[in-house]
Amino acid sequence: MPRFFIDTIPDDEAIIKGEDAKHIEKSLRMTVGEKITLCDCLGNDYLGEIAQMSSDFVRVKIMEIQKSFAEPTVKVTLCQGLPKNDKMDWIIQKSVELGVSQIQPMETSRCVSRPDRKAAEKKIARWQKIALEAAKQSGRGIIPKVKPIVLFKKAIQNAEGKKVLFYEGGGEKIRTLLSPQDQKVTIFIGPEGGFSQEEVQMVTESGGVPATLGPRILRTETAPLAALTAIMMATDNL
Repeated sequence: MPRFFIDTIPDDEAIIKGEDAKHIEKSLRMTVGEKITLCDCLGNDYLGEIAQMSSDFVRVKIMEIQKSFAEPTVKVTLCQGLPKNDKMDWIIQKSVELGVSQIQPMETSRCVSRPDRKAAEKKIARWQKIALEAAKQSGRGIIPKVKPIVLFKKAIQNAEGKKVLFYEGGGEKIRTLLSPQDQKVTIFIGPEGGFSQEEVQMVTESGGVPATLGPRILRTETAPLAALTAIMMATDNL
C-alpha cells in the first residue's frame, strides 16, 4: 500500500499537497476509492481511502489509526565518520531500512572527506532526502533525522543512552552489551582509516564501550549495517 508522511493529520481526513499529490496522480495513477497509508512522523499509521484528488491535492478519508509495526523498541543513533565519495548515501539508505533513529555524520582524525560549510549543507539536504525515500520504501513510522556534521568530540558529548564504539582492535560482543530492555543506544563507526587509539580512549572515558563485529575487518560502509543488524537482533527487533 502506498505510504506518505504528513505533518498534520486531523481525526477523520487529511490533505496531501505538493509533490506527493502529483506523484499520487501522475506516477502512481491512483484513483478515488483506493487505499493509502499516511504517517505523522511520530510512529502512527493512518489507514485511509482517497476521497477526492486533483494535480494540486489529494483528500484522504481516515479509516483507522494504529501504531507503526515497523518501528523498533530501541532508538539507535549512528555516529558515522565521514567516508570518501558517495558511500554515505548508501550508509544512510540502508541504515534507515534497518531501523536507525537518527544519523550523526562526524569528522574524526582519520577522515579524508572534510567538506566546507556550504558543501556540508548541500550534503545534509541530500542525505535527508535519501532518508525520507528510504523511510517510505521500508514502511518506517518516522523519518530518521540526518544531523549537521560535527567533530568527533561533539558527537560524544551529544550521545544518548549506551555508547558503543565499534573497533577493529577488538572489544565486547553486542549480545553481552545489549538486551531487549535497552531503549537508547549511540554507536560510533569510523571512516576508512578507523579510529585512533586516542579516540577510542575518549569514548571509554565518557562511559562508552569498545565492541567488535567479529574477526574480519569490515569496510566503513559495511560496519554500520552489520552493527545495526546485530543490535536489532540483541534487542528482539529482528
